[in-house]
Amino acid sequence: MTRSDLVEALADRFGQLTQRDAEFAVKSILDAMSEALVNGHRIEIRGFGSFSVNHRSPRMGRNPRSGEKVAIPEKRVPHFKPGKALREQVDARTSAMLNTVADTTLVNA
Repeated sequence: MTRSDLVEALADRFGQLTQRDAEFAVKSILDAMSEALVNGHRIEIRGFGSFSVNHRSPRMGRNPRSGEKVAIPEKRVPHFKPGKALREQVDARTSAMLNTVADTTLVNA
């Protein structure tokens, strides 16, 4: 799902929102989340998951083409950890899809 897909789904779900209003709402939420992560804050959305910033220490890497060692500087990277409810929904949906594929395969065999 892309950002424009999210805007379209929001506008479809809430008929009183215009496409422009839905776009503004999505942009505002994403901007607020980005700003919070830039400032080092953690974002927790119950039932969905949490966003945080992880610190990666400096390390020595390797250039795959030449094989020479390369110093990789430290950095902060965004991290998402899905919540229990989301993990269970995805797992249940994946299991159902796999069972459907397995049943179809057995029927066609």
